[in-house]
Amino acid sequence: MLKQGPSRVVIDMSAVDFCDSTGMNVLLSALKRMKEQGGALEVAAPRPAVRKILQVTGLDSVFTVHEEVPQEFLIAEGS
Repeated sequence: MLKQGPSRVVIDMSAVDFCDSTGMNVLLSALKRMKEQGGALEVAAPRPAVRKILQVTGLDSVFTVHEEVPQEFLIAEGS
């Protein structure tokens, strides 16, 4: 991530059916880098299997988890 990059990144997980420990470690590494630069990394719209992994590992308390992608991050069709 660039030092001049965004201060908030929301990962849309709506198309992710499965995420193993490698995937969770990638998300944690990205979160760490964002926090080091004063930013935030959030997870949005996880499917049930991914949500379960977040809960079982306790990562649902580490990440901000949104039920849906926040409106301000959605791009209107035709834009």
